[in-house]
Amino acid sequence: MYDHVLVPVAYHEERDAQGALDIAQALAAPDARITLIHVMDEIPSYAITYLPEDFRTETRKSIEADLAKRAEQFGNASIAVIEGHAGRAITDYAARHNVDCIVIASHRPGVQDLFLGSTAARVVRHADCSVHVLR
Repeated sequence: MYDHVLVPVAYHEERDAQGALDIAQALAAPDARITLIHVMDEIPSYAITYLPEDFRTETRKSIEADLAKRAEQFGNASIAVIEGHAGRAITDYAARHNVDCIVIASHRPGVQDLFLGSTAARVVRHADCSVHVLR
């Protein structure tokens, strides 16, 4: 059983966020903390000029609202929305916040990562804690 479980939530159709949340709850100790996190990718400077001025702010608000709703199913949950490269940002967050286990959904394996998607593969390789991958 883990005392602090981190669950990265990506907003792609092929990601199974609820499955990862169910596994996190099963792996968590009775008074464990569960953190739902989303990493917002950087928008290239050439593309940002084509987006509405409040795009990032409104997107963040929408993601925070969804994560808060998902967190309601847990007794001791928190949410975080951060920016950066997903794989690195997840492992950095886990190290800074004393996470015991990361439960991450994987998808779209490519040539370099035959069994895992690139973000899950990076988290597995670089996390200082246990990682449970949902496929």
